[in-house]
Amino acid sequence: MDALPTPDRPLRIGTRGSALALAQAHETRDRLAAAHDLPTDAFEIVVIKTTGDRVLDRPLREIGGKGLFTREIEDALLDSRIDIAVHSMKDMPVLQPEGLIIDCYLPREDVRDAFVSRRWGSIAELPAGTLIGSSSLRRRAQLTYYRPDLKLVEFRGNVQTRMRKLDEGVAEATFLAMAGLTRLGMLDVVRSAIAPDEMLPAVAQGAIGVERRKDDVIAAAMLAAISDLPTTLRVTAERAFLRRLDGSCETPLAGLAELDGETLWLRGEILLPDGSLSVRGERRGLVSDGIEMGRDLAEELLGRAPPEFRELAGINPERTSPPV
Repeated sequence: MDALPTPDRPLRIGTRGSALALAQAHETRDRLAAAHDLPTDAFEIVVIKTTGDRVLDRPLREIGGKGLFTREIEDALLDSRIDIAVHSMKDMPVLQPEGLIIDCYLPREDVRDAFVSRRWGSIAELPAGTLIGSSSLRRRAQLTYYRPDLKLVEFRGNVQTRMRKLDEGVAEATFLAMAGLTRLGMLDVVRSAIAPDEMLPAVAQGAIGVERRKDDVIAAAMLAAISDLPTTLRVTAERAFLRRLDGSCETPLAGLAELDGETLWLRGEILLPDGSLSVRGERRGLVSDGIEMGRDLAEELLGRAPPEFRELAGINPERTSPPV
């Protein structure tokens, strides 16, 4: 391939500065280096501070939603200050800025949520009234729906910060993504992994996506060599479900697609923010129909939800879904 990066002209990889974000950026770099037989110094990791990283004392839904973790990175990509951007796909809005595209996904990690506590081993063990820390609207709604006897407190920050808060007694338990803990080598903090049947994960949880400029043919060719097809098929179906529902940090949504040969099993859930109501459904079909299945499942859940559910959840059933 012509114009591959070199140590003198490295490919610049944009990322947030958290330990997990850096681990994901290094995984991307290492996969690219191996796929194209390049030294690691032919790549440069560029850390970009995002609004979501700077504002830690307020819930995300109050300060702008998912785009808070991506906006500054995408601006740098559009301005050609970086060449590609590495994202946790569960943090990505459903629409990218004009001129950008995500068509590379690394192999997906464990999709489950992790139950983390210094004292208790699982959700089932928690006594009524136990204080649980979480900033995720989805997890808060799910937990309130299934365990309304528990109490919730806002709980933001990186893994180390959250573990310190547990030690300080801010809460007795919290939830983290198994994928992130796996990538950080911190599975020792997990008391139990929560089955999707008990707590359906966030759409695209455990998946790393790599964003590029649409007109960058070199980046496109390089990324094509490391993109994982099963992850791509699963995430595409999940995000089609998410897109029809106009999901944001204002809307508690969950979704998971799993593959069995040529068959795709897609599950989805929408909840009221206060956890008073949950609507779940599923689809099974051909992998090639994943996008249609995602849209169809979203339509079913919208149809089963009462009008007040759609209004309170911030879902607009009249909105025309843009093409995926």
